[in-house]
Amino acid sequence: MSEENKNPLPQDGAKKPEQKGAPRRRLRTVAFARVYVNCSFNNTIITFTDEKGGVIAWSTSGGNGFRGTKKGTPFAAQITASKAAARASEYGVRQAMVFVSGPGPGRETAIRAVAQSGIHVVSIKDVTPIPHNGCRPPKARRV
Repeated sequence: MSEENKNPLPQDGAKKPEQKGAPRRRLRTVAFARVYVNCSFNNTIITFTDEKGGVIAWSTSGGNGFRGTKKGTPFAAQITASKAAARASEYGVRQAMVFVSGPGPGRETAIRAVAQSGIHVVSIKDVTPIPHNGCRPPKARRV
């Protein structure tokens, strides 16, 4: 083998071969965030957003390895909230407003997990939609 052919870069001023892979993303610093906790009986979804509503970090019970009935448990909500808070703290989140929606069992546990992860919870607001006699109910079943 000849020694001159080992250098893969062209010598005549041509461009370097492009490196393949994911483009490097810049981490922007967000000091204040909004946390949306969506707790149903079957799943828990935690979303961290900035002031404008752009998503910083999110996590779900199903994405953290819980399957079936276990997704709706308070323990699954705790693990989900702590993982989402850890991702959000990479962006520099220090304070957060929490908006809780849904009747699920992991509501309080998710808020406690966010607070224990080092993020200061400024306020907690329940935004569960409550009907004020809006839609007409379906007609009664005849058996």
